[in-house]
Amino acid sequence: MKRALFVLALISAPAAAQDAMDHSGHVMAGMDTAQETGSDSEEPCNAPPPPVPDDILADRYYDAARMKAARMHLAHMGHYTNAAILIDELEYRAVDGRDGYGWKAQAWYGNDHDRIAVTSEGEGAFSKAAEQVETSLLWRHAIDPWFNLEAGLRHDFRPDPERTYAVVGIQGLAPYWFELESQLFVSDQGDVHARLGASYDQRITQRLILEPEAEVNLAFQDVPELGVASGFERIELGARLRYEIMPGVGPYLGVHWERRLGGNADLARQEGESPSQVAAVLGLRAWF
Repeated sequence: MKRALFVLALISAPAAAQDAMDHSGHVMAGMDTAQETGSDSEEPCNAPPPPVPDDILADRYYDAARMKAARMHLAHMGHYTNAAILIDELEYRAVDGRDGYGWKAQAWYGNDHDRIAVTSEGEGAFSKAAEQVETSLLWRHAIDPWFNLEAGLRHDFRPDPERTYAVVGIQGLAPYWFELESQLFVSDQGDVHARLGASYDQRITQRLILEPEAEVNLAFQDVPELGVASGFERIELGARLRYEIMPGVGPYLGVHWERRLGGNADLARQEGESPSQVAAVLGLRAWF
């Protein structure tokens, strides 16, 4: 019995070995195929892109003319117009011995590409005529998603004598959310001025916001009738802390500092005025 089992094992061993060899061969072939496939997948795809569909699925089930009209109406709805009023500053300024006021506001009408804007700003002391009053009519055209080109007219009612200026500039939102505006002015008398302004909303909480701002004014030549000397005319710095009690309404308090520079500081001293002034401010910011 033992001899029969030994003989049977000798007979079956070569076949089993052959099966094992054949099986391993199949495994190696599979591995080679996987490796080749892996090497092909690592190469960049150079196949041409699929063609752009030129048919519209809805046209297969609905009237094509009606669907075309509906698509045109939908595209037209994206070109909406809107309007807004922004009172950026309406404030009381407490100055040693001479309290005053200041304002800065604008209203605009249009869309994301083109707008007509009316701006107004000024300042003065109580019981006296306003020292500065200016109003502008501007066309703003978007040159990219962040900046607008400005062009229009500005009229200064104060100081005397009145002046009208042609205006060109750029206004918009710079990286890191800085609001910037630069403008060049050419008056009807030929004098040229420039203004650079920047502000930033630093949110302390969702309602409490600190807004620092800076403005620099330049004159390219002397304008004696306006009391302006060439060069840097004046610089204004401010910081206002506001609390938005509801969307669109935010009372604030802060500080406002301005200084006349260069020859303009000398002119202020000759008139018996200080070239520098600091004021505590209390005001309201609102938009509709």
